[in-house]
Amino acid sequence: MRKNGQVCGFAGSSQVAAGLSLLSLMLVSGMRLGAQTDPGIRGGPAGAGQAIAGLTAGELDFFNNHGVPQFGQVEAVADGLGPRFNLDSCGGCHIHPAMGGSSPPHNNPQVTRASTMAPGNTVPSYLTLDGPVREVRFVKNPDGSPDGGVHDIFTIAGRSDTPVGCAISQPDFSNTANIIFRIPTPTFGAGLIEAITGTTIRTNLASDPFGLKALLGIRGHVNTNGNDGTVTRFGWKAQNKSLLIFAGEAYNVEMGVTNENFPNEREENPNCAKSGTPENHSGFNVGSTDPADIVSFMGFMKFLDQPQPACGGTGEPTCDSVNEGRTAFSLIGCALCHTPSLQTGSSATSALDHKAANLFSDLAVHRMSSGLADGVMQGSAGPDEFRTAPLWGVGKRAFFLHDGRTQDLLQAIHAHRGSGSEANLVIDGFDFLLTTQQKQDILNFLRSL
Repeated sequence: MRKNGQVCGFAGSSQVAAGLSLLSLMLVSGMRLGAQTDPGIRGGPAGAGQAIAGLTAGELDFFNNHGVPQFGQVEAVADGLGPRFNLDSCGGCHIHPAMGGSSPPHNNPQVTRASTMAPGNTVPSYLTLDGPVREVRFVKNPDGSPDGGVHDIFTIAGRSDTPVGCAISQPDFSNTANIIFRIPTPTFGAGLIEAITGTTIRTNLASDPFGLKALLGIRGHVNTNGNDGTVTRFGWKAQNKSLLIFAGEAYNVEMGVTNENFPNEREENPNCAKSGTPENHSGFNVGSTDPADIVSFMGFMKFLDQPQPACGGTGEPTCDSVNEGRTAFSLIGCALCHTPSLQTGSSATSALDHKAANLFSDLAVHRMSSGLADGVMQGSAGPDEFRTAPLWGVGKRAFFLHDGRTQDLLQAIHAHRGSGSEANLVIDGFDFLLTTQQKQDILNFLRSL
């Protein structure tokens, strides 16, 4: 664990050796220590969704009067929606516990809004009212070559604003072995993440003062931009470099709206793709320029504050248990990947300049279990590699892992174990080195974030 730039959690190599010996003994004996439960979404305020402190008057005005309304706007075909899309607003997917977050725990908008936004479509069985918002990727093309791209769930067919003659069909989702899912990543604190330098990320990843990463088999690597070699850090596989790229790609891929970053239609059926491209763009007027929507999306995400932890209130874990859990989290090695805090570098936005980003992530990609592998490569992230998920705000999260397969933090922890996973010894440590109370304290600590 890193605290104020110092490494803590292990006393030294002798303690590590003793811990590993005890771990080996327990693994041989097969001993397990009791049971514990995820306390679930914590009560109290959302602790997220507000603007970061220290913005200038102009930055705050842009956040409130451009970012918030544009991020929450429901798009129509005239705005560029479709011809294929997953939902009709950014805020529909990124809504819990506040706008900018992730899937809501109930009333999945892809289900509740389907009859209005996609009346000529069928809601696939993998979308449920109380399940996560999902995007679909196909692992392979019909000829067996790698695919990995997003195949939007809905089409504009059947809408009252659909161009005459547009009758495209939904993709064929029947081959479930070829389908993998992704759920929305929260965007809270995204400006802080963007402001962390590549050098900071690389140095933190390489840091191993007690040799613990080497002992536990934790390696990881950064994902990088193919042109300039700089560290990318947004998305489940850290595949995107900047918030503006992230916004532009999502606008095109998730809603089908072409823009100045992604100006070409993904669906080129001439009966459906009739708008001039890019469909959304900056307005060039004499004496003024109206920003494109992707600039508003970028500003909203950039100026969002990091989630605020909480304990001791109604529906929140006790602070004593949270503090014990924080110590145990570091002791068994979780903090070796889930770095508690990274410092931002120089930023033109003073609110983001040399600030502590308490994200609980190293922003690197690591090999995960064979059970989590999705068969998709993005940049230098391989088929079983994922970015260390930032844990800030996890106390209010409803769904976990890249595909939202579980709502249970304990199940998410155990899903890290499997063939090839860099987390195997850490998960063994969680199961066999900790008491029942220590494990419960870790779960309570996570739900305080």
